[in-house]
Amino acid sequence: MRNIRTSEITEKVKELCMDAACLLPSDVEAALRKAADGEASPLGRDVLEQIVKNFEVAASEGVPMCQDTGVAVFFVSLGRGVCLDGPLEDAINQGVRQGYRDGYLRKSVCHPITRKNTGDNTPSVIHTRVVEGDRIRITFAPKGAGSDNMSRLKMLKPAEGIMGVKDFVIETVRAAGGNPCPPIIAGVGIGGNFEKAAILAKEALLRPVGSRNPDKELDSIERELLEGINSLGIGPMGFGGRVTALSVHIEAFPCHIASLPVAVNIQCHADRHKEIEI
Repeated sequence: MRNIRTSEITEKVKELCMDAACLLPSDVEAALRKAADGEASPLGRDVLEQIVKNFEVAASEGVPMCQDTGVAVFFVSLGRGVCLDGPLEDAINQGVRQGYRDGYLRKSVCHPITRKNTGDNTPSVIHTRVVEGDRIRITFAPKGAGSDNMSRLKMLKPAEGIMGVKDFVIETVRAAGGNPCPPIIAGVGIGGNFEKAAILAKEALLRPVGSRNPDKELDSIERELLEGINSLGIGPMGFGGRVTALSVHIEAFPCHIASLPVAVNIQCHADRHKEIEI
């Protein structure tokens, strides 16, 4: 067994929160620069150039690239050979409290009915899986409301098949329009059940932008959907153009013979996420 102090987890999570708000992942940065060079619409190209300038300023000055610093979402892989000196979720939430406080990040979490703010951006949304080994891998993805509000889940009939899935994804993006601050990344979860599809869709957003799906059939569907989305003409920030999405990422899971769950989790152009391993 390997002993890990929860105080170390708290400190690392604090750093993740502040870094993710100010530093765009290199794959997303590269995709946005490429999009700016390739956008045919003059207005769309100008918008993309401003987006690029925004994340450059955020990185150089250490300030959030967006005022919506999101709900704190974590995907944790916990090695079965790890022994902690306290509760994992408590350590993560304490890191969020400190990171959002010390990073001067907007605290956006509130009670769903009374709307009273919790004051520290907790509780976090934490997905934990136990894996082999004696390490902890923590991936942090602050999720803003503008894009999450445009996300959808539908329980399709199995007979609707892959065409039903494609139609649902395209229609979800069409209905979202400029609200999720495109160019977007579309995370798609297919299968599982009601809640599993949504988790798959969110986890799909963590894949490097533009990476190939190892499943050849899913890779083909991703390419077709990306082409279809970019033919909608929504464009950067909804001002029209060729680049509505930077990438489409699909994750699939076996499901019941009588159902076909599909979730679309839309991410804005600021696809913020950071990962550490302890």
